[in-house]
Amino acid sequence: MNILREYRLIPKEEENGVLKLLVPRSFKEEVIEEIRFRTGKDIELIILPEDEFAKELQERLSAEEIRVESGEEEKREGLDLLLAQDDSPAVSLVNQVLIKASTVGASDIHFEPYEDEAVVRLRMDGVLHDILKVPTSTYQNVVSRIKVMSNLNVAERRVPQDGRIRVKIGSKDLDIRVSVVPTVFGERVVLRLLDKTGSLLTLEQLGLSEEDRRKVERLAKKPYGIVLVTGPTGAGKSTTLYAMLLYVKDPKKNIITIEDPVEYQIKGISQIQVNPKVGLTFASGLRSVLRQDPDIIMVGEIRDSETADIAVHAALTGHLVLSTLHTNDAPSAVTRLADMEIEPFLIASSLEGVIAQRLVRRICDSCKEPYKPEGEELRELGIKEYEGEFFRGRGCERCLGTGYRGRVGIFEVLEMDDELKALIIKSQDSNDIKRLARQKGYRTMLEDGIEKVKKGVTTSSELISVVKS
Repeated sequence: MNILREYRLIPKEEENGVLKLLVPRSFKEEVIEEIRFRTGKDIELIILPEDEFAKELQERLSAEEIRVESGEEEKREGLDLLLAQDDSPAVSLVNQVLIKASTVGASDIHFEPYEDEAVVRLRMDGVLHDILKVPTSTYQNVVSRIKVMSNLNVAERRVPQDGRIRVKIGSKDLDIRVSVVPTVFGERVVLRLLDKTGSLLTLEQLGLSEEDRRKVERLAKKPYGIVLVTGPTGAGKSTTLYAMLLYVKDPKKNIITIEDPVEYQIKGISQIQVNPKVGLTFASGLRSVLRQDPDIIMVGEIRDSETADIAVHAALTGHLVLSTLHTNDAPSAVTRLADMEIEPFLIASSLEGVIAQRLVRRICDSCKEPYKPEGEELRELGIKEYEGEFFRGRGCERCLGTGYRGRVGIFEVLEMDDELKALIIKSQDSNDIKRLARQKGYRTMLEDGIEKVKKGVTTSSELISVVKS
């Protein structure tokens, strides 16, 4: 008898024939009587508030080993996965994987079929981890269950399908994007998890140094011009843009965004979803937005010369434009705009600042330990002398043995002044711009990262893998 699985109540301990149970305030007396009858033990209740009990239940269910059984698929949905009955093996497996992913803070779940078995993997802090192997006999039922939950065609297995699932896991309201594609050995499924109850990060929570945060705040408060956030895919650029919007949000300002996709809804800001199928691109959307009397415009990404040209002219006509670019560092943004055929004098006139960033994994607080760095490690970071300690994670249950839990940004912020703008008109070479910026106190991402290594936020190996890769 498994009280946790069958009744969704938490056995605490057993002493002298008395079983202690953690229960929510809304527990049912008849359920307790049934457990007393089936176990033959006296029951002592520890009553918890609903939210505290839900958190404890999620932790316990997540820690349970995920069962893989074979059996008939039952197409039924529960509202809250913590309270859903695990009657069918496929339903049970999908629910358990979703609970596990939500608890460890995974961003994606991969269901990958191969010749003799399927593998389930979680992307946690940007890295994929194997958590489960599923027999091929059960795997198709699991895929069918996911399709039923996301209203996809269960009978169609030859073409890619996309859908969405809304589920509740305790206090979390998850919006899950589902992608199914056919492979040689069956359908491959990837779930992208978005926590709708998760609050957006503010500028203080991004991990910016005091000096860089003040620079970003100044840039966000500019009355007009372009401010760019650069970095590779998955570097947290959108999060930074959202944080800037939250900082400047004001009932007196008209703020409009054009995004692909709209990941989070912000009250008081008009958000437009790009839809190329009907001709709503970043460029066409930006043109239309300019007729809406905006003060601040956020463009999800400047992908082409047309969007870049409209953004520059919007900035020159008194609008603040926030957007992203794919470049390796902040000075390279100028070179990238020049490659998009924007005239140097227009870049100099419109560009107010560039924020370049990457995400590094945070050391797990539960298993963090200090150590003395060796010469080779310091040399790799470009540090000549250092007497202090570095930190690392040993690996524990809370971080799935990785030594890391959560991520934080490393940044470089390039604020434009008259001297830099004059240089841009003469040269768009990123090395020339970097040289002059360094003279004015510009700090690189590596230097920002080294400070975070010294403070015990991340490890030197993680920093080097992210910055020097």
